[in-house]
Amino acid sequence: MIVFLLKGLVRDRSRSLFPIVIVATGVMLTVFLHAYIHGAITIMIQSAAHYSTGHVRVMTKAYSEEADQVPNDCALLGIDTVIVELRRRFPDLRWTPRIKFGGLLDIPDDRGETRAQVPVFGFAADLLSPESPEWKVLNIHQAIVRGRVPQKRGEIVIADELAQTLNVSPGQTATLISSTMHGSMAVSNFTVAGTVRFGVAAMDRGTMIADLADIQQALDMETGAGEILGFFPDDVYHDDRATTMSAEFNGRNSEPANEFSLVMGTLRTESGMAEYLDLVGMFSGIIIGIFVIAMSIVLWNAGLTGSLRRYGEIGLRLAMGEEKGHVYRTMLAESLMIGCFGSLLGTAIGLAMAYYLQVEGFDFGSIMKNSTMMISDVIRAKITPFTFVIGFLPGLIATFLGTAISGIGIYKRQTAQLFKELEA
Repeated sequence: MIVFLLKGLVRDRSRSLFPIVIVATGVMLTVFLHAYIHGAITIMIQSAAHYSTGHVRVMTKAYSEEADQVPNDCALLGIDTVIVELRRRFPDLRWTPRIKFGGLLDIPDDRGETRAQVPVFGFAADLLSPESPEWKVLNIHQAIVRGRVPQKRGEIVIADELAQTLNVSPGQTATLISSTMHGSMAVSNFTVAGTVRFGVAAMDRGTMIADLADIQQALDMETGAGEILGFFPDDVYHDDRATTMSAEFNGRNSEPANEFSLVMGTLRTESGMAEYLDLVGMFSGIIIGIFVIAMSIVLWNAGLTGSLRRYGEIGLRLAMGEEKGHVYRTMLAESLMIGCFGSLLGTAIGLAMAYYLQVEGFDFGSIMKNSTMMISDVIRAKITPFTFVIGFLPGLIATFLGTAISGIGIYKRQTAQLFKELEA
């Protein structure tokens, strides 16, 4: 029977082509949008983790309460001992210290006088240790536009857009004017080793990156750091694991009366994206539900049109003694075949589109020029194992529901009217 129905669909394209095209279109959009939404979320999480909060972040209690203001006077001291303890208790994560700071970047002329000066936001990371995870996390090698990466003490990289504004080239001297952790003025000279573009508007406008030891010396933080970031080895944020680790760490180290006691926060809570991620997860389910409902309505109408066109065929089958239930079941079987073919075709096209976006990406930096969020200018789709099967949910359900609803009319056929219909 299945072979017979399959031949009927292949030979009679008028009753299979249109539904298959509709199913394939809906499935294609479902697959592509799922990959796009998942890719956008992944890019946001990675940008926030790499450049801001890590997957987990260890700070002092006082620093965490005003983390947005980067209060280095509340920085964590004795970081070597803390990192050793973190690696012992949480060996699965990669731990690295960072210092965030702000100040003025001064570019002198040939006489040593100020030629250009702009405010900058910067952070210091361990750039000179061979075992440091920062090279992979910050992706500095790939981000270099001009010059090279820092290779020795006293060298920095700055955003290429900032370098063009200051008219400064690799090899020139730049002076950082900031404040130490004790509140006094800090003035330090650096050599611009290279310029970088991270593809994050908030960073590309005015960021400098220096080695941790240089900034510790410049800001009078010899053994300190503002925060210690932890990264999962697969570079994927695991909220359940991070939340469990945070609860365990804070339970052991919580000292309400000590403002310099250590606390651990997760990316979800520290980045301020908790509500956003919840909304995105909810809306991704809503989008799929909308497609199922919309496609069911379209295919219901298609089924009604097909039933009207096949009115005589159905009547003839009933007049020949075929049971109404059997006719109804064969139509449902046909709908599942159409749904399967349409889902396969739509999934293939949707995956091809998603793969192209995953590789090439879509640069919308022109609308992110004034953004202060740590979000990449390039959005890429992300294909996951679930992307391969998600299209079959609306593809099969919609066709089945559409035919099931429209096919109910079979049971309303009156045998007494069949001969009049056949004579006509």
